[in-house]
Amino acid sequence: MVMTTLDLIEVLGALLILAAFAANQLRRMDPHSVRYLLLNVVGAGILAVLAAIHHSWGFLLLEGTWTIVSLISLAHTLLPRPHSPDPDKP
Repeated sequence: MVMTTLDLIEVLGALLILAAFAANQLRRMDPHSVRYLLLNVVGAGILAVLAAIHHSWGFLLLEGTWTIVSLISLAHTLLPRPHSPDPDKP
């Protein structure tokens, strides 16, 4: 059995997510770090695209949601937060 290019891309996507998961479980990576979130965004994004290509709707729901949630978390991590006014200052 020979793996196709799409098979190799799919394995890469899964390995990215699994690497982030394993590193977090082994306390080697903070789940709020940019590196962790990027691994999840890219890995889940790859798998979501492949799920869409193959019309695998349940898998697309899982990986699409994983990608969106990871993207939102990444945006919160990277974007500066507005300062709340200090109520003690005039």
